[in-house]
Amino acid sequence: MKMLLVALLLISTTQTHAEDSALQAVLSQKGLQTVTHWLTDWLQNELGNITLPAVKGSVFIIFGSVEYVLYNMSIQRCDLPEPSVAFSEGTGMSLQVSGLSIAITGLWNTRYGIIKDGGWFELVMFTVSLNTVLQLGREDGRLSISTPVCSADVESVQMNFHGGGSPIFQPFVKFFHKHITSEIRAKICQTFVKEIEALESHLAAMSVALKVDSYVYMNISLTDSPLVKDSGLGLNVKGEFYSNNFPSEPPFPSNHFELSWREDYMVSLGASEFFVNSAAYAYQRAGALKIRITDDMIPKASPFHLNTSQFGQLIPQLPKKYPDLPMQILLYASDAPLFSFNKTVINVNVSASAKAYAMKANSVAIPLFRLDVESSFSGKAYIDKYLLKGVLQMKNLTVTLGATEIGCFPVGPIEQALKLIMSSFVLPKLNAQLKDGLPLPRVKGFGLRNSVMTIENGFLALATDLSAPYGSWQ
Repeated sequence: MKMLLVALLLISTTQTHAEDSALQAVLSQKGLQTVTHWLTDWLQNELGNITLPAVKGSVFIIFGSVEYVLYNMSIQRCDLPEPSVAFSEGTGMSLQVSGLSIAITGLWNTRYGIIKDGGWFELVMFTVSLNTVLQLGREDGRLSISTPVCSADVESVQMNFHGGGSPIFQPFVKFFHKHITSEIRAKICQTFVKEIEALESHLAAMSVALKVDSYVYMNISLTDSPLVKDSGLGLNVKGEFYSNNFPSEPPFPSNHFELSWREDYMVSLGASEFFVNSAAYAYQRAGALKIRITDDMIPKASPFHLNTSQFGQLIPQLPKKYPDLPMQILLYASDAPLFSFNKTVINVNVSASAKAYAMKANSVAIPLFRLDVESSFSGKAYIDKYLLKGVLQMKNLTVTLGATEIGCFPVGPIEQALKLIMSSFVLPKLNAQLKDGLPLPRVKGFGLRNSVMTIENGFLALATDLSAPYGSWQ
């Protein structure tokens, strides 16, 4: 059951400084029941591989105390009914297990003064029940979990001891059996509460920053307390990206949005414009949005190559000053790309610069000029079965001469060439991939199915069911 809680509550956090969330997630009652079903099946299959810790103690048998140890214990059989798990409005989750039966075998040793004894045993617990409440909250910006209520019972315990040659110990086995039965009843809730406390410690120790890659990290702190309704659990996450080396707040505010709860899907997710734009800003700050283009990156069959003589068709003075030299282009985002979501349409504005260099034989780069490019695109995206599909089109592209070391030249021909390249090569290739579809990502092994994505005003919304991460969970 601890694994179930980890799977459902892994989004942990630290203190945030803003109220608006860029990410929102909702786990529905349907989702909770499905994951519970998967984990029940998985645990049923895995119980035979679990090694139980040794149990030590002592029991008074009229003439004195007998020390005992039960060890090498393994589960031989377990009838594990599916727990009843439900959201409790304003609190968290209620968990009820009833009718659990479990059979265990192991070895036993006893010591009574100088007398030692040992053998093997069989222990069967019948009709174990557990009734508890998991309270969810927010502490110092992170998710917290506690167990304010827990009750448990065991209808009966049957123990059979085998082996051993001590005539003194055997008459008092019934006292031993009674003691072990009482210990089992007392320790069910103690053990469960201890596991929840361990989970709480794990959540408390998790970092404020989720490292995404070598460039950026994301703040995954909760902006407010979890919202628990009878129909589901909602989490509002800060969802802001920062450059690893140059962290700073973006020059635009976060935008408020409200995600609709879809009870007919397991999970609902929402990502705002701020989520995407803060990622773009962080990557641009980290220097990730740049590429150095060399001629060997251009297909040999291309009619145009990076050479000063070929550029003479667009810039006449270039080959006169630097004849027949290879060129390199440093293309980079001069500002962070800016996205907006406007009811079925995604718009993006891109500001980029291209620095051109002529390359001498000794790999010395000679700066030639810098072109500044402003472009805008619009697109639509949707999910078809297990694929993300869409279409992208260019709305505008303009080129200006930002700097030059070879004298001024008209940029109109270059602008027309770029438009031709975009419309004839780049966009058709991208749209062909989008038409075929891109596979949806798997998160922690979970796949998405029956997914519906919509573009709303200011945010993207995804409602989806999940496929189990392991075949044995199906």
